Amino acid sequence: MKSDDTYLTIAQPSDEILYKEKNSKFFGYAFPVTTEEDVKQHLENLRKRHVGAVHFCYAWQMGTTQIVYRANDDGEPSHSAGAPIYGQIQSFGLTNVLVVVVRFFGGVKLGVGGLISAYRTAAQMALEQAEIVERTIKVHFIVSFDYKNMNKVMRVIKEKNLDVIGQKMELSCEIEIATRQKNAEMVQETFESLFEVLIQKL
Repeated sequence: MKSDDTYLTIAQPSDEILYKEKNSKFFGYAFPVTTEEDVKQHLENLRKRHVGAVHFCYAWQMGTTQIVYRANDDGEPSHSAGAPIYGQIQSFGLTNVLVVVVRFFGGVKLGVGGLISAYRTAAQMALEQAEIVERTIKVHFIVSFDYKNMNKVMRVIKEKNLDVIGQKMELSCEIEIATRQKNAEMVQETFESLFEVLIQKL
């Protein structure tokens, strides 16, 4: 059962799948992504790989607390490609994922209904190939303190089992920590109750 501070995504790029419909070939791919730069890179790679393909239709969704998404028909009739691909991302309940379906036209027009069905099927097959994993939504904080208070800060980090992301240990120290979203408030309050220790959410 997925809890409030976890999300589903894919572990690594899926294997290429091929779906054929009336001589048209639809190659489907799913990639884990966290930035639009990732999306661009994957699309560029596929364009190099499939020279001669007519359409590179895709949809992506990113984010956990604030969701952003995009669906692109890449020259197919409006809502006949990107939307059904995005529909599959939603039906699998995924985020931080890009699904691309590359089409080679086979000379027979499929009509809008046929296109929707083909793009949806190729997207579904690509996601079925992918390994779906559950990840935790993390909240990051910076804890600032003088060196003399190091022990009490480290004690809390150990007791609360917090992830240390980075640290700067000089006369004044800074540690970046991460905790799962549902514990964030409690962690913040714990540090705020310590004398001479500052905590701020990133």
